[in-house]
Amino acid sequence: MHDLLVVGAGPYGLSIAAHAQARGLDTRVFGRPMDSWRHHMPRGMFLKSEPWASNLSAPGARYRLDQYCAGEGLVARHGLPIPVETFASYGLWFARQAVSQLDERLIEHIDTAPDGFVVRTEDGQTLRSRAVALANGLLPYMHIPEALRDLTGEQVSHSSQHNDLGRFRGSDVTVVGAGQAALEIAALLAEQQTRVRIVARAAELAWNTVPPPWERPLHKSLRAPHSGLGSGWRNWFYSERPGAFRRLPERTRAAIATTALGPAGAWWVRDRVDAGAIDIRMGRTLVDAKPAAGRIHLRAVGSPQGMEDFETDHVIAATGFQATCARMTLLAPGVRQKLARPEETPRVARGFAAACPGLFLAGLVTTPDYGPAMRFVHGATYTAPTLVDGVERYLKRQPWRGSSAVPPGRRHAQDPVTVASES
Repeated sequence: MHDLLVVGAGPYGLSIAAHAQARGLDTRVFGRPMDSWRHHMPRGMFLKSEPWASNLSAPGARYRLDQYCAGEGLVARHGLPIPVETFASYGLWFARQAVSQLDERLIEHIDTAPDGFVVRTEDGQTLRSRAVALANGLLPYMHIPEALRDLTGEQVSHSSQHNDLGRFRGSDVTVVGAGQAALEIAALLAEQQTRVRIVARAAELAWNTVPPPWERPLHKSLRAPHSGLGSGWRNWFYSERPGAFRRLPERTRAAIATTALGPAGAWWVRDRVDAGAIDIRMGRTLVDAKPAAGRIHLRAVGSPQGMEDFETDHVIAATGFQATCARMTLLAPGVRQKLARPEETPRVARGFAAACPGLFLAGLVTTPDYGPAMRFVHGATYTAPTLVDGVERYLKRQPWRGSSAVPPGRRHAQDPVTVASES
């Protein structure tokens, strides 16, 4: 019987495990480390966030990205984008330094048991744990627009399903979306001589500005402080105070979660997109997609002519992720029923506790309660220690509280964990 099983070995899962193991909890981690960064992002991409805002979290702020880069003879400097390959290698290094009991098997099923949870691995082994932290990243939640769902996997793919865009060299590809993934993938395709167009509902492309210098006069820093999500006091609040964000009225949180930090391209990809090799069609919504003589016939509305038809060889949907309860298929149906309706995002309370006692959630799914930072790597710096606090409070209040689950002598808050419906 373990104290905590962490499901997922990306930035959030590894960070949670580092904090839990440092506190003496019997913790095991399952998942292929940094898998989405290593195998689900095209080569040649860069991090949108600043290097100093892309650290995984360990006690004492150890094992930072700049420390890894220094050891490898690489540069991690404000205003200089970090290659995705470098970040993935950093995550593997972090795992070696900060995390033990890392099992690369995937988890297939999680259900409750009288003494906690029973978890089944992909090869059929079952394990038991008093608590579970679900930190399985973005891939389970990838979203394909309705108009494209009748196409086959050879005809349409999600932006997160590509590691090598070389297969599209010499083809015609339509990229749907106007965020960073869409724009950077379109640029990479154009640079390898792929005919590429962007189709997006937005009226025009949005671009992030060049970040202000790290060292600035005091009055400029006070006017627009740096934060892990960009400069400015609003971004600072989202980035540095997720706990305060959770105390905002629910309606306010919901509005911010759906509108803040919307689709936009990084400043360093703008010239590549504006070079003229990409056919950009804004203000269009795809309404139909059908196979046509070995190609795909697309229909969009919103053009000056009202309706527009064109053909392509493949569609890449860079259309983001939707963290609904129905897509949390690792969880047994009975567990999902405790969290939310299928079309809703589960809610979490203090310490990232879900409505199912002993289950803790991390990452994108917690955005409605803890804010936009949870969509980015930077959110792990708050999530990891706070979630482990929640796990310790939960373990302390169970019948096994006298066991080794909580290191002796450690102080704990005395107020009970609030269930998600009360947050």
